[in-house]
Amino acid sequence: MARRLWRLCNLLMAAFFGLAAAVQVNDPDAGLWTVVYLVPAALTLLVSINPSITDNGVWRSLCDLHSAGCIVGIIALACSLFAYAQGNILHEEEGRELFGLVIITIWMSLCRSSAKSPLGGVRLIAAIVVALFPFVSWLYIYVNKEMRASWPTHCKTVI
Repeated sequence: MARRLWRLCNLLMAAFFGLAAAVQVNDPDAGLWTVVYLVPAALTLLVSINPSITDNGVWRSLCDLHSAGCIVGIIALACSLFAYAQGNILHEEEGRELFGLVIITIWMSLCRSSAKSPLGGVRLIAAIVVALFPFVSWLYIYVNKEMRASWPTHCKTVI
């Protein structure tokens, strides 16, 4: 049962990362963010198909390299938000980008740690929560028109 849930969570996250890449289409820096989301989409899809792929050296290297880049991005965006944010960080494009990078980093970490021991117990519950969080957030944002009102035009037209 735990293996099936883990695979399902990875399939959900691959779908989320793929959708996140797709909505970048009209973003001013779409090329960067499409790659940022497509890499974990591919890595996560591979894990959903074959969970033992996380033992593969190439998979681990790509995961580590991408996670390191995401951590650098998290630091840069956090500094920018600290210096310039004027309210709720979810109303700032950099805040939403920051949360995307945090989700990627957490998920890649869960995937990478699954090579050492199968996910179960607390880690499996964390994986389920993290896998559902982006979809619940998107639903909340879609329903909450007030939140979207302050967004730039390129963000409003994708949803």
